Amino acid sequence: MTALLDIQGLEIASADKRLVSGLSLRMAPRERVGLIGESGSGKSLTALAIAGLLPQGLRSSGYVRLSGQEVVGAKERALRQLRGTALAIVFQEPLTALDPLMRVGRQIAEPLVRRARRDGETLGKKELERAVLAAMQDVSLPDPERLARSYPFELSGGQRQRVAIAMALACRPRLLIADEPTTALDVTTQKEILALLDRLVTERDMALLFIGHDLPVVAGAVDRVVVMREGVAVEEGTTAEVFAAPRHAYTQSLFDAAKRFDQAIGGGR
Repeated sequence: MTALLDIQGLEIASADKRLVSGLSLRMAPRERVGLIGESGSGKSLTALAIAGLLPQGLRSSGYVRLSGQEVVGAKERALRQLRGTALAIVFQEPLTALDPLMRVGRQIAEPLVRRARRDGETLGKKELERAVLAAMQDVSLPDPERLARSYPFELSGGQRQRVAIAMALACRPRLLIADEPTTALDVTTQKEILALLDRLVTERDMALLFIGHDLPVVAGAVDRVVVMREGVAVEEGTTAEVFAAPRHAYTQSLFDAAKRFDQAIGGGR
């Protein structure tokens, strides 16, 4: 099967430091893969490189092919065509990802208009309003008419993340990158967002690249994991294999730390 995402020898570096080294990863359509590792291991930088969104001052090299198109070295115009169509990203903190001065409904409307334009369609005002409400209902936002008129700061963290997911899916991407999408949420809301992502990825036949450091969360979201340490992939395998019998000492240390944390939390109850 042709890979949806094909990364070979990806390098990401600043002026004086290599941040990701020799990373290779292939994802098939509809596959679910997790990138796990501690903060600073290069997970989020990898996601940004896939989307062609690396911050100024960082450079990438190697081979990153997304939906048949090369990303490394591509012009911004070509990358804009890929974003939304081939992939979309849901970030960790939706409050910083959303425009604080724009009503929620208008923010969801923008990618819907782009998708319609891409498909050679024109949405009238009423059609666009219905499409916005449908997108909000699809991510289980309550009272969408009221929330569409609200600003991001007037929504809860879970509601803002649902808005971000609605915007990410508006253009019907083939790959969804979820970059620690539940870290800023309480436990109950985390479970709701994870269930929502699982349903939407399944219903829309999307691939999922789930980035996180919370091992149980990642385990419940993906079928295969890649473990990163200091910019290097140190272990890869099915979720069942890696979680049952981690081979690399670093992976084992991650699991040991998670177990100690769980025991400490349990002991404090």
